[in-house]
This record gives sequence, C-alpha cells and structure tokens, in this order.
Amino acid sequence: MSDITQLVVGTEKWLLRIPAERHIALEGLSQTAVTASPAELTREALEHPVGLVALRQALTPDDQVAIVLEPNLPAISEILQEVLAYLCSADIQPASITIITPPNSVQDWVDQLPEAFADVRTEIHDPTDASKLAYLATTAAGRRLYLNRTLVNADLVLLLTGRRFDPVTGYAGAETAIFPAMTNEATQKSFVGQYSTEVPGAEPWPVRAEAAEIMWLLGAPFLVQIIEGFGDTVAEVVAGLPESIGSGIRSLETRWRAKIRESPDTILATISGDPSRISFLDLAKAAATAARVVRKGGRIAILTRASPQLGDGAQLLRSMDSLKGARKRLALQQPHDWLACYLWAFATRHNSLFLASQYPDEVVEDLFATPIRDPEEVQRLIDNGGTILIVPDAHKTMVSLE
Repeated sequence: MSDITQLVVGTEKWLLRIPAERHIALEGLSQTAVTASPAELTREALEHPVGLVALRQALTPDDQVAIVLEPNLPAISEILQEVLAYLCSADIQPASITIITPPNSVQDWVDQLPEAFADVRTEIHDPTDASKLAYLATTAAGRRLYLNRTLVNADLVLLLTGRRFDPVTGYAGAETAIFPAMTNEATQKSFVGQYSTEVPGAEPWPVRAEAAEIMWLLGAPFLVQIIEGFGDTVAEVVAGLPESIGSGIRSLETRWRAKIRESPDTILATISGDPSRISFLDLAKAAATAARVVRKGGRIAILTRASPQLGDGAQLLRSMDSLKGARKRLALQQPHDWLACYLWAFATRHNSLFLASQYPDEVVEDLFATPIRDPEEVQRLIDNGGTILIVPDAHKTMVSLE
C-alpha cells in the first residue's frame, strides 16, 4: 500500500506514491504555520527587541544611520519599509539613512519604496575602492581592519539580514554581513576557498568568531534577523542588540535543523518558492544537504523549477570529462561561484545526482547529473526501490544522521 505524498516544487504541487515502509521520517523541522505578515513580524520585533527596551530611545534626530541590507530575502521591500518607517518615527530624516548592499548586488527593491523614502541613499559596497574604505581598528589577532567608510562613520549601524546555515561561517547573517562582506578586497580574498561541509555546532567557526569581535569594534550594531519559512515566506523576525544573535540562531535551528535515524537510499531534495529567487548556489546547497546523509552510492534528486545563471566555475565543470581534479582547477581559477561548485562536486563525488529543473538536458548532463522533467520520472526513481527521504527546501535545511 502506497501513501500519496505532496511535494512543493517551485510553485507547483507534485503528487508521488511512496510506500510507507520505505519512507524515512525527517524529525525536527518546525511546521508551525505563520499567521502574521512579514511587515507585522518586523513591526513587532522592532517594538520588542532583545536586550533593549526600544530602539527609538537610543536614536536622536541628528543620527546618521547605515543599513546593511541582504537584498535577496523574501518580502524584502515590505520588511525594509517597516524598518525605514520605524526610524522615521524616531525623527530620523530619510536623507540621513544610507542602505548598503554587498558587492555586485542588484538594488531593484529601490523602485518599490514609497515616495516618502525617496531621499534615502543607497550604496553598493566596492571592496576595490580605497576611497570608500576606512580603517576601523586592529583585531586581537593583529588584523588591520578596513571597512566600508559609510559604516565606520555612521552613528547607528543596522543589519537587516537573513539567518541561515553557511559553508563558510557555519551560521551566516548579522555579524557576517559586516565581516568579511564589507571589508577590503584583500581581506575578502583571504577567505576564498575556506569552505566546509561539516555541520555547525555550539563552537563558532573561526570566521564568525572574528566577525563577532569586529561587530563590537564597530560599536554594537542593531540587528534585524530574518528567519525564512518554506518557499517565499518569512517565519520569524528577531531584532535587538548583539545579544540577540543567540536568539536568531536558536530560531533558525528550530525551524530548519532536522535529524534522521538511518541513511536513506534515495533523497528527494525540493526547492520551493519563486524560481527567479533561486541561484545555482541554492541548488548546490540542496545537493550538499542530501549528500551529508544519503547512503554512499545513493541517489539524490534535486527538484526545482529554476534554471539559474551558471557562472565561470559551473562552466568549468561543464567542460570537464569527469570531476577528478575539479577542486584543484577551481582553486587555481578562483571563480566567483567557487563555493557553489565546491558543494556540487562534494554531492556528486560518491552519489548519483538527478536534477529536475528548467535547464536543457545537455546542461544537466554536463553538470554530471541525470535530467528529470516531471513527477512521473521522479515516481520511476522511487519505484526502483530502496528507502526514501524527503527534504523540503533542502537549500535551507541542515540534516544530521543520529
């Protein structure tokens, strides 16, 4: 007897038959429904921040405010408008606010801001422009720290970022949006290639530990941490002083940390939500999530409706006859998408990878995966036997084998 299981792939619903005795339970993911809108969650978090009675009590009308923004978050325009409205309610003038995004980011959210915020300034951080950098301090380890000048000169720094698992920092967001993201080119390059497929734990990874120190050197910024829900939803917003970092990480763990009791033969790793928001790094994260726990030699099916642009590193992988030596070639060329390629190579090293996407079949095959197009082909994969694990939004999830 087979149970009908519904998967959300992109914005579509796929129905599959999975025998109950072959379906491995994924334990721990929070399924709590979110009833408040992103704006309501943001407003509540700003009114009741962790470690502070109210942010507006710490503001004066003459303050210069710098907002470090992660632009690809769900509902980012809605959330940003609430943050700007809150600052203006404390008599901060829009012209005194500068929104800074990471290098090479797109600022299309600007067009969605109301006319009331037309005077808000925007800046894309350029780590190569010395005139846009300022010396902040020397760290305990002896690093001379050059940061974005607008941040260094601001009276208040507000970090509006997501909180997620990350192969470089363990837990990305907030403090890691400053370091190394807002440093000079030399500092950023010093961390390129320092990737890990390990599961983060209580002990901070070295990069995040240094980022936490630098955050205090900058003067204890105010944090707005966005915890994503499934697809394009926002599950929670945690605001406060740096003491709120722990609260943000615990919320992430509750929502997206899961465990299983045995390694499955096949993993169906879904990616839901607007396909235009999905990057090749998201696909690679989903593949790596599955590769950590699948049986060696098992099958991983990445189910998405996206076909994100492929960078130089992915094109390098496509040009190779096998992935043998891929890490050395990536290290030599250091493409911008090195991290995504590193995770993709990790996932395909000992496993068979299948990919349902909008890529042409030849592109999928060049990426050392087998193309699948629809639920019927996924069903045939299931019917081939073995135990099955479903990981919803695998690019956000951290699964451990216990």
